[in-house]
Amino acid sequence: MSVMERATGKGGTTLTTGTKAALFVILVGAICRLLGPSVDWLVSWPDAFVLPITEWVGLGVGWVLDVFKPIARFFSYLLNFPMSWASFVLGETPWPLVIGMVTALGWYLGGLRMALLGALGLGFVLLSGYWAEGMNTLALVAVSVPLALLSGLAIGVLAYEKPRVKNAVNVVLDVMQTVPTFAYLTPLLVLFGFGPVVGLIASAIYAAPPMARNVLLGLERVDDEVREAAVMSGATRRQQLFLVEIPSATTQIMVGVNQCLMAALSMVIIAAVIGGFDDIGWEVLLTMRKAQFGQSFLAGLVVVIFAIIIDRMSGKLAEPREKHSPKVVWSILAIAVASAIAFSLTGWNSADVRAFDGLADAVDSGVGAFTASNGAALDALKNNAMFYGLLPLRIGLSDAVLPFTWGFKWTLTHTLMLYGAAVVIAGLLTWRGKPTAGLITLIFVGMVEVGIAQLAWPFVLAGAGALGWVAGGQKLARFAVVLLVFILLTGLWERALLSLYLSGAAVFACAVVGGALGLWAAVSRTAWAILRPMCDLLQTIPLFVFLIPVLMFFQIGEFSAFLAICMYAVVPMIRYTRHGLVSAPEEIIEAARASGAGKWQEMFEIRAPYAAPTILLGLNQTILYAFAMLVIAALIGTTGLGQSIYLALGKADVGLGLTAGAAMAILALVADRLVQGFAEERRKALGL
Repeated sequence: MSVMERATGKGGTTLTTGTKAALFVILVGAICRLLGPSVDWLVSWPDAFVLPITEWVGLGVGWVLDVFKPIARFFSYLLNFPMSWASFVLGETPWPLVIGMVTALGWYLGGLRMALLGALGLGFVLLSGYWAEGMNTLALVAVSVPLALLSGLAIGVLAYEKPRVKNAVNVVLDVMQTVPTFAYLTPLLVLFGFGPVVGLIASAIYAAPPMARNVLLGLERVDDEVREAAVMSGATRRQQLFLVEIPSATTQIMVGVNQCLMAALSMVIIAAVIGGFDDIGWEVLLTMRKAQFGQSFLAGLVVVIFAIIIDRMSGKLAEPREKHSPKVVWSILAIAVASAIAFSLTGWNSADVRAFDGLADAVDSGVGAFTASNGAALDALKNNAMFYGLLPLRIGLSDAVLPFTWGFKWTLTHTLMLYGAAVVIAGLLTWRGKPTAGLITLIFVGMVEVGIAQLAWPFVLAGAGALGWVAGGQKLARFAVVLLVFILLTGLWERALLSLYLSGAAVFACAVVGGALGLWAAVSRTAWAILRPMCDLLQTIPLFVFLIPVLMFFQIGEFSAFLAICMYAVVPMIRYTRHGLVSAPEEIIEAARASGAGKWQEMFEIRAPYAAPTILLGLNQTILYAFAMLVIAALIGTTGLGQSIYLALGKADVGLGLTAGAAMAILALVADRLVQGFAEERRKALGL
């Protein structure tokens, strides 16, 4: 059902679908607001109707895990061998040889710049004193990535070959990519026990979906002429698939390999929470817990360097490459072998090198001095953001505005004045022919006054259903409402609203800041030259590392979690906004310029409408990124579903971990489908 579709009512009055949906939400909200104080069940879901889903899931999954635990433990025992071999090989291989092989690979893939990246990057790892831990991390990646690649390849080929299972596979992949990473770890901990193998398996599970999606996408994009040529040459179906179609899809599959590698590295760091392995992830976690921010920052830099090297080199596999002299490759390897022999004879050990310990101490002292001298300003920034932004958004103006925060107490008079101003604005918008915008203003004001974490459940269901109805019709509305009712029945509703509040606040901040930066990058090449490498870096850094800088200056708390989420989730908004604004059809731009349109008229009246679908997709990615980071931020003090998942991991509570993870995935999935619906609607309206 189209947003622009109109229905004729009594007296010839026309109402858009959006206007009718907004009226319905306002009606439900007014009923809840007026009757809520006297009818408790309108605000809080009755405990009598909460089903013991957590216990059911725990019992059911626990029974399944008990059945498969012997098999899993045997599989874990088998995986210990390649894990130990990879760790032994990387750990015992002389460091000059490792650096030389990576440098030679860099030269082969990308020439001098890539070779320098490998040499200087691993040189930093060596001098940092984390060489052994780094090799253990790479050993985990080296074993988990082949598992993920083979699994992803098999899933992608299955979905391609069996159209009947394609939709089911896509749903499973959606769930795997929306369920928080920590939720994977709880059942795996029960199945495989404590240790690095759990991180290895979790990494493989997390990294398989990107590979599967790119394999499926690559096979679907193979030209029909290529397939027909294979058939005409008498190839069997298996020959056609493995000798023609998969080679033709190599470029897209290599993109999947790149994403798989990055996902595996990111998950290996997260899995250090339960792995207890002597790797970089464990070092980052341990130093963070001890508040040794200098060492934590140094270990985090090692992770970032690994991520950059892996990302850049694997990314080259998906691009056309220039041929570089193989003589240089053999020369680099010869120098590496000679250096390895020389250092072995002299007995020089990489473990003795800790060139940056002074830097770590300097970072600690510098952060200490900075926070000591600027503590009042940092506290003021944090407190102002909390008292004037996050807290009112969480619990509402009526509860957050107090004498010790805002300087006065919120009263009924203030409430009436706020709603009165909202009614006036809504009336003016309606008079100007924008009734839907006016009604949305009323809804927004009502949400701010009450607080997201205290919204009545009928209002939230009505709002989600109305958005689904406008974005995609009755089917999407039912989808959103049914999934949210599941959260109600689990008893996790209040925690879900807390997660929705913090992720929503971060998404709003990212939309404003990222949209502005994307606009700046669209109008200025210099701005994009500055922002592009920053975006590349932020998208390369594993999630865990984002916690380090915010902890340095703002310690544990909700504001630190908010900043970490924003840092991670802002990049898609910048990229998609810029891409959408610069990709408007050239013929329309030329027509606008010929008619005398100025630069900003061209931007906001021509480019922006055509960029709307792309910007909405950026918003979609920002939402998914925010939910992904929300669970990691539970390590530094968030409440809500992320905290529940983390606590379940600590207690090995499979039921709570999976149920809270499912609830988090539902919020992300509903938001994903709603934004996609609006983006598709906008594309249809533009005839794209």
